Amino acid sequence: MRVKEIMQMLEELCPESFAMSWDNVGLLVGHADKEVHTIALAVDATSEVIEAAILQNADLIITHHPLLFTGIKRITDGDYVGRRILDLTRHDISCYAMHTNFDVLGMADAAADLLNLTDREVLEVTYEDEISVDGIGRIGTLMEPMKLSEFASKVAEVFEIGHVRYYGNPDQMLVTCAILPGSGKGEIDLAVKAGADVYVTGDITHHDGIDAVEKGIAVIDAGHYGIEKIFVPYMKEYLEREVPSVRIISCDRGAPFHET
Repeated sequence: MRVKEIMQMLEELCPESFAMSWDNVGLLVGHADKEVHTIALAVDATSEVIEAAILQNADLIITHHPLLFTGIKRITDGDYVGRRILDLTRHDISCYAMHTNFDVLGMADAAADLLNLTDREVLEVTYEDEISVDGIGRIGTLMEPMKLSEFASKVAEVFEIGHVRYYGNPDQMLVTCAILPGSGKGEIDLAVKAGADVYVTGDITHHDGIDAVEKGIAVIDAGHYGIEKIFVPYMKEYLEREVPSVRIISCDRGAPFHET
């Protein structure tokens, strides 16, 4: 199977038209006619991920976050982005990104599924046409009311995170939950307006957290990577089902930070 055939399949799963205008998705490096025997999956196309893909003889890397967000004027080994591109081209590895289009059509519901949210709706509408309305994040009802402290532990458990930070009264009873994987501090007011009791996201600062509580909503910071790492098992399951003749591996290196 060639890269362009896999691209067509991925486009059917998460069309690029669903990506945000500022995003950079699709084939970012490589040849569309390249024959693919091994696909490597990761959240980010870091130097470590690329090195692991090279060692595994991967032909295509599919990541959540794009390798390139903005234009570059030169490709040399003088900077890390240039080195990554040179390593990919030297080893004839293509690189494909599924970012905000996957956030809309895969990540949001996958995350809400893990929390067993019912009666769910889109948190922030980012795409609308004659037949569909979609967007990033979801808001829904918990299977049963629970305390904020209990729900924070549940979030840590289902997303397999060592621990989470949460803002609000630990004994507050929760009924409705909004979730937006990745960096969601800009959507706190949307979660408040939607009537959520708690908002689960990542990249929450000190002031974001205390201000949210003042606005009447509890916040659970599960980390940017903490939730979005579900991209890898999601895509692995999908690709193993759809292209069984291709070897699918994870080259993800885990959280990009350490804790003590």
